[in-house]
Amino acid sequence: METLIHSNKYSIVYGRKNIDFSLLYCDRKTMEIAVHPDSTIIVKAPVQYDITLIEKKIIKRARWILRQLNYFKQFSPKTPDRCYVNGETHLYLGKPFRLKLAKGQENSVKLSRGFFHVNCRNEPTPNVAKKLLNQWYSEKAQLQFAESMERCWQKFNGLGIGKPNLSVKRMQKRWGSLSNKGTVTLNTDLVKAPKECIDYVVTHELCHLKYHNHSPDFYKLLDSVIPGWEKIKHKLEVSMS
Repeated sequence: METLIHSNKYSIVYGRKNIDFSLLYCDRKTMEIAVHPDSTIIVKAPVQYDITLIEKKIIKRARWILRQLNYFKQFSPKTPDRCYVNGETHLYLGKPFRLKLAKGQENSVKLSRGFFHVNCRNEPTPNVAKKLLNQWYSEKAQLQFAESMERCWQKFNGLGIGKPNLSVKRMQKRWGSLSNKGTVTLNTDLVKAPKECIDYVVTHELCHLKYHNHSPDFYKLLDSVIPGWEKIKHKLEVSMS
């Protein structure tokens, strides 16, 4: 196990971008650059490396670093806070629907002619509407994500990897992730995005079953199963902004 000697924070300029990183001097033989989902950059370097050498190595990897930062940024949900009042717009599978709150015989949510019809047994307050709508989203997410997994998995059958389990939950900073045990977890709110965007996120995580990092081989596989995935990624960013 490597021993941490000391650490410092640094920043370098690459083009018009600042790359801020934490430098950890460790008892190790090679340098490691890691970009984390929260956009922090951790550089582990041997004790004998001076900062000039380290900065040169970071500059050489700068394009990869920025690509990683953009990747994680895309998976940060950006949908504005909602008030859950009449007339407010909410998304489902990339399409906007307006809220129509009403008092009814039972609690229910139904889609019809461009509206989310939210019926409440008691007075339809924003808090009640939010709870009912979130429950509806969770139920639809389970169905839509399972269908997406079936669609996307067809392209991975011959790669010699096992089909992963699927988990659905709300996440603060990611649209999707793959656990060390091979479980694909998708953010419930992803069900608000177009189907092709859901398929893109699922496919991205399935690619990680074969390649656990974002190496050239990873992107080569992603390109082969979703040609032009960059456009779909952009659509995800735009539709959920």
